[in-house]
Amino acid sequence: MDRRSTAQPGKAGQAEPAPPSRANERKDERKDEPRDAPKDAPRDAQKAGQKDAPKDAPRDAHKDAQKAGPRDGHKVAQKAVLHRAVVLVGMMGSGKTAIGKALAQRLDVPFLDSDAAIETAAQASIAEIFARDGEAFFRDREAEVIARLLSGPPAIVSTGGGAFMAERNRRVISALGLSLWLDVDLDTLWDRVRHKDTRPLLRTAHPRQTLEQIYAVRVPIYRLADLSIRTDARAAIEETTTRVMASLTARADVLELTG
Repeated sequence: MDRRSTAQPGKAGQAEPAPPSRANERKDERKDEPRDAPKDAPRDAQKAGQKDAPKDAPRDAHKDAQKAGPRDGHKVAQKAVLHRAVVLVGMMGSGKTAIGKALAQRLDVPFLDSDAAIETAAQASIAEIFARDGEAFFRDREAEVIARLLSGPPAIVSTGGGAFMAERNRRVISALGLSLWLDVDLDTLWDRVRHKDTRPLLRTAHPRQTLEQIYAVRVPIYRLADLSIRTDARAAIEETTTRVMASLTARADVLELTG
C-alpha cells in the first residue's frame, strides 16, 4: 500500500493562516484608545471665558476710581485772587525781596521792587544816586516810582527801608494797597548787612551803631503798617511766606481764596 498523503480532496495545496503579528495588534489597540482633546480646546475655553466677562468691567472700574478720588480726601486746590497790592516795608536786610518773590510766585502775580525800578530809570545804583544827587533827590524819585508801581494791576511790591518813613508814600500805599511790615530783630539785621557794601546809609565809621540809630527811629513808623510779621534768623523763606499768606487771608478785601 502506498504511503501517500491522506489530505482530503479540495484542501490540497492550501496553507494554514499565519498567526496575527504584534504590529497589527498594537494598531488595533491604538484604534480603541480615546483620542486626545483638540489642540484648540484651551483657546476655545479662554475665548468662551472672555465672552462671558462683561466688556465694560475694567472701564467702569476706572471711572468709579476717578469718581471716588475727590471723595476719598483729595482736596481741590484753591485759587488765590489778589485784589490789592501788598507793599512790603521794613529795615534793610529784613527779607523784603526774598519774601516778596516767594509770595508773588505763590499768588501768581508780578513782583515789583521799587529800588530796582529806580536804578533802571536812573541807569545807576542806589549808592551812586546817593553819592551823586543826594538823599533828598533819591526820595523824590522813590515816591514817584512807588506811585507808578501801585497804579498798575495788583502785585507784590518791595520798597526800600526808608520809603515808609515818608508820609506821602504811606498815603499812596494806604489808598492803593496794603502795607505789611517784616519785623526782624536788630541782631539778625546786622548779621545780614554787615558784609554788604550796597547800603549807603551804613557807610560810616561805626556801621553797627548807625544801624541801631536807624532802627530806633524807623520801628515806631513801621508799626503803622496794616499788618506785621515777626521773623528771625531761624525762619526759612518758605515758612515766613506761609505766615504772610495766612495773615493776608484774614483780609478778604486784599486776598480772596476761591475754589
